Amino acid sequence: MSGLLSPVAALGRSMLALLAYVGRVAIFAGATVAHVFRPPWYWREFGWALMQIGWLSLPVVGMTALFTGGALALQIYDGGARFQAEFAVPSIVAIGMVRELGPVLGGLMVAARVASSIAAEIGTMKVTEQIDALVTLSTHPMKYLTVPRVVAATLAVPVLVAVGDSIGILGGYLVGVTRLDFNAAAYLKNTFDFLELWDVTSGLIKGAVFGFIVALCGCYFGMNSGRGAQGVGRATKSAVVTASVLIFAANYILTEVFFAA
Repeated sequence: MSGLLSPVAALGRSMLALLAYVGRVAIFAGATVAHVFRPPWYWREFGWALMQIGWLSLPVVGMTALFTGGALALQIYDGGARFQAEFAVPSIVAIGMVRELGPVLGGLMVAARVASSIAAEIGTMKVTEQIDALVTLSTHPMKYLTVPRVVAATLAVPVLVAVGDSIGILGGYLVGVTRLDFNAAAYLKNTFDFLELWDVTSGLIKGAVFGFIVALCGCYFGMNSGRGAQGVGRATKSAVVTASVLIFAANYILTEVFFAA
């Protein structure tokens, strides 16, 4: 009988471990948000984080958006040609970039670059006991390390998304005009005629949520990394994987909220 119940017991243990993990992350997120509104604020750390997360992520986000917009135009043109709907390329490229591809790809690129960097940095500080030194100096580690990075990512990623949207639409425009023989003026007119303000705004809101997720995952796994190089490596990997999965999950939830009929 006990042999028959072993798989059920293993499943139960896994579910309890998952729920405990979700609870720890939720408590960490709640504490981070609470500390945002309580002084002191470390503006120097915030400025440094803003530079690292925002400005230095711009090249990879821009290049990703440029090639994505171009590939999207080619795919939509090829698919639309089967239904004599090639004229829809400009509007679909624009809507697809600002609603979905711009925020999601931008969030994933930032997750790959920033979540890993934050987790490795904070994890190394934990291994070398620098976080303990902060406590000794009466500096709250969450306020000094987590809050500036989370706030900076929440503010910077929507800006990256806006720039990526523009570059992605530009990529579709360049492919449409140079490869697909669209008239330049007509392409731009179709782009802006069908693009609504809410399309852009929803993408920026997604960007803010994704930025919060990325920085939170980096800080959480960095703060909870194991000892030694292997512990820091596991924390870095877990931060990127968790942030990426949560971005996809949050994207579905937000899309359901924003656009469900």
